[in-house]
Amino acid sequence: MTAAGFSLTVPALAHDDATALATAIEDDLQLDPLAVIINETDEVRGLWEVVLFFAEEADALAASCQLQQPAASVVPLVQQDWVRQSLEGLAPVSAGRFFLHGSHDRARRRAGGISLEIDAGTAFGTGHHGTTEGCLLALDALLKRGTPRRVLDVGCGTGVLAIAAARAARRLALASDIDPEAVRVAAANAALNAAGPLVRYIVAPGLKHRRIAQGAPYDLIFANILARPLVALARGLTESLAPGGRLILSGLTRDQGRWILATYRNHGLRRDMVITRGNWLTLVLSGPERKKRPGGRDPGRFWSGTQGAGWEDA
Repeated sequence: MTAAGFSLTVPALAHDDATALATAIEDDLQLDPLAVIINETDEVRGLWEVVLFFAEEADALAASCQLQQPAASVVPLVQQDWVRQSLEGLAPVSAGRFFLHGSHDRARRRAGGISLEIDAGTAFGTGHHGTTEGCLLALDALLKRGTPRRVLDVGCGTGVLAIAAARAARRLALASDIDPEAVRVAAANAALNAAGPLVRYIVAPGLKHRRIAQGAPYDLIFANILARPLVALARGLTESLAPGGRLILSGLTRDQGRWILATYRNHGLRRDMVITRGNWLTLVLSGPERKKRPGGRDPGRFWSGTQGAGWEDA
């Protein structure tokens, strides 16, 4: 889209006059502004203005002559980097050992823990949303109990959860998203955050991909999506979970927690942890442990380290 460089403002009009003028401008093919808006400038006196935007000053001046509005004025627009300004409004986020920041806050990285640089963009998940933060806090708590060997992130967005798990556990993680743009962004973020060799990204709706099936069972699965997709995926996610594995679910509001918990309990999972951030909820569920075969090892346990039970709600 062509950037606007100049504005043409017609001030001090009654509301109906401003609306009529804006409509006439939009219908006039000769004027052809990039955009037309009306703004209220004096609520007490009921005054409004009509503002037209143009790429070139000559076009704005020509339109001013054609409109024959003596009070109209043409001024250059101050160009601003709105993307950068919006990023600067996002402060770093601490979630346990994880410290998430944008590219504008590299200088504020912590000396310890795991710092991840994730900019806001065309994929969801910078860590500023309560659901992403909740998932990272859940991951931090689980890592104190043991190290997952197989990790799956369903609906990965920016890839922040898969990257965080891969960096912290030094294990391979598989991440999927239905949106090819999200997968592209996630792969770039993995490379930026020194996790490129540890994370594999695929485009897939839900669990429908052969690589997801081939990698199962997983002892840690993230699904930070929405309540209805979580219900639809309940059987598939449960079947993809290793015995004793952990399932981190989010994208939920507090009032949806009972619904989701009941759904997954019907599939044999139990609640380990609940994390709330504002009105957003993150659930950690665990699958049943498989008993060891006589004289053999447990074929279903993929966590190395200690196995925690009865974790307190966060």
